[in-house]
Amino acid sequence: MTGHTPETRSPLHERRAGVLLHPTSLPGPGQAGTLGPDAHRFLDFLEASGMSVWQMLPLSQPHEGGSPYQCMSVNAGNIDLICQRALVQWGWLEAVQPESERRNPFHCELLRLARQGFLAVAGDADREDYHDFVQQHGHWLEDYALYLALKQEHRGRPWWEWEPDLRDRHTGALKRVRNRLHEVLQQYRFDQYVFYRQWAELRDAALAKGIGLFGDMPIFVAHDSAEVWARRHLFDLDDTGQPRCVAGVPPDYFSETGQRWGNPHYDWSRMASDGFQWWIERIAAQLELVDLIRIDHFRGFEAFWSIPADEPTAVNGHWVQAPGDALFRALQHRFGELPLVAEDLGVITPEVEALRDRYALPGMKILQFAFEGGPDNPYLPHAHESNCVVYTGTHDNDTTLGWFNACDKALQTRVLKYLGNPSDPMPWPLVRSALASVARLAVVPLQDLLGLDSRHRMNVPGTTEGNWTWRFTWDQFEEGLEARVREMVETYGRKK
Repeated sequence: MTGHTPETRSPLHERRAGVLLHPTSLPGPGQAGTLGPDAHRFLDFLEASGMSVWQMLPLSQPHEGGSPYQCMSVNAGNIDLICQRALVQWGWLEAVQPESERRNPFHCELLRLARQGFLAVAGDADREDYHDFVQQHGHWLEDYALYLALKQEHRGRPWWEWEPDLRDRHTGALKRVRNRLHEVLQQYRFDQYVFYRQWAELRDAALAKGIGLFGDMPIFVAHDSAEVWARRHLFDLDDTGQPRCVAGVPPDYFSETGQRWGNPHYDWSRMASDGFQWWIERIAAQLELVDLIRIDHFRGFEAFWSIPADEPTAVNGHWVQAPGDALFRALQHRFGELPLVAEDLGVITPEVEALRDRYALPGMKILQFAFEGGPDNPYLPHAHESNCVVYTGTHDNDTTLGWFNACDKALQTRVLKYLGNPSDPMPWPLVRSALASVARLAVVPLQDLLGLDSRHRMNVPGTTEGNWTWRFTWDQFEEGLEARVREMVETYGRKK
């Protein structure tokens, strides 16, 4: 999907179309979708529809709330996505086991049995493959395994509540833990090996069909994560591991108190001192999984809203300049063409736009945002530029049908008038408008292709209950859907 070349060019070289669907939303017998047969069947649907991009949310192991934007590690894969059937096919499990709950990252009986099977039957090639994986990923895997083992021993408590010698990573204390928990650490290494091996099979299948994988990377890292525990010097923390200030956004039209996310900020001067090596490693790790990466909250690379940690809301924060230009210059030096998309939604300043454009990063256009105001609304299709990604809506929006139904009659009339008073019912007119846009990449959430209403949205920002659990079923696909989508993809020049 991207070819890394020395010059600065957009990663979107040709008109393409894709679908937004997180793998946990795939059907299947467990509590979440997996990288198994339904994932490969979805690739078949994309190919048959002429869609050549599969966009998803972050793939990391989430905390208990399930948000893929608050994870235990920026690199460790979500073990909920591991497919049992593949483990049986590999000979590491005798039969598929029933599962009634989401998998516990601290102790997954299924993966414990799989590791026993691996140790019993794996040949030299598989053992060498496992050894190579552990060696290649050791720069993050060892810290993650140790973090998870200690978090389990401390009954899930965050790392800053551990004993000071473990909290502060004293060498002798960590050595004793490694010796005492040797088998536990081996299990956690194995769990990640299984995830990465299954993901590699899915990516190979996508590549064979000409389908690019489009990932998502939060700008900030969860305070309770392996990276913050292991690399405290790269974050703005005090001597006990507590953030001096936290991330969020200021008050705006949507919230009079702003949003206080609580993530620690980076110590950008320390990151710059070694040429942003942490960021280079992070991007390289993501490019092992996907071809293109959306960076959430891109504006934070130009300036970030810094909230004193003891403030309960985001009201009393202030803007602090970030070294975005130096960072992206270092990334460009390492990767050449940057396979990144800037999430540039919300109130964006000319300085943020200049940073985005200096590195030819595509921005985002959301059609659900297009119809408030007048004809100068930048989200209206006639205002789009080619170097961007257009969406009907994202995972944070209502479904297009739900959004349209919630619009008042005047707004509905304005939407339909702009779209030429189409005869097709919503959401199809907005889907067609996205595909017709001059934007080189058009992405449609699967809910919109299936014509689903508000009951099927993925996330409601600002709420903590009922999010991230939506799943589709194959019987929601109407007969002829592939042909209908393919006709539009071909009509608007998006067939790869």
